[in-house]
Amino acid sequence: MAAITPLQSLIVPAAKRHTATVIFVHGLGDSGAGWKPVADVLSRDLGYVKWVLPHSPHSPVTANMGMVMPSWFDIKSFGFRDTEDEKGMLRSKALIENLIETELAVGLEPNRIILGGFSQGAAMSLLTGLSLEKKLAGLVCLSGWVPIKTKLESILSPHAPEIPIFWGHGSADPLVKPLFAEESVAFLKSHGIPEATPDEMAGISYNVYPGVGHSTNMQELDDLKTWIAKIIPEQEL
Repeated sequence: MAAITPLQSLIVPAAKRHTATVIFVHGLGDSGAGWKPVADVLSRDLGYVKWVLPHSPHSPVTANMGMVMPSWFDIKSFGFRDTEDEKGMLRSKALIENLIETELAVGLEPNRIILGGFSQGAAMSLLTGLSLEKKLAGLVCLSGWVPIKTKLESILSPHAPEIPIFWGHGSADPLVKPLFAEESVAFLKSHGIPEATPDEMAGISYNVYPGVGHSTNMQELDDLKTWIAKIIPEQEL
């Protein structure tokens, strides 16, 4: 097998002693730098967290007239009903797994690592995190969906039902329509992944933000910050 070329990432170091990491995967046409302002804002109250913001490879995207752009996988059309790019997704999955291994190599435990993303990055985070041999602290899906469901069914980890998942979606998202998110959540629930509760963080915490399009807002980011603080609380020195 050919060696995997590691991803380049923008790193936002922990302001305090580093005891947890969030790996956040950007969407189509973006870069890790696009999410640095969010990491900077959240870091004000999560100073012990290091942020890893990877940059995707560049490749042609069919839905954008074959233009070469930052992309984790090809998209045939924005209706998301066409044949999916399983090969591209599995290639990116391996790249993201390498990022996780890098964090483990510096001494972090899996339960101190959150993997998340926006749109394409959210789809990749779900695919990677729900099939990973190691159980991460949690997963974040912002404006995303569950990709290659048939494949995921065959590689779903036994501990997938135990992973906390923060899911945020705009009610007015014109690209990844709320219906796609609802279908994805229903798929996960049908495979044993429960709905989270205030007392039990494992499972899906599904949040809809009225009037928000294919983007995020401060309420969603505040909710995410609160969730992160519960999943990977600051450790005493």
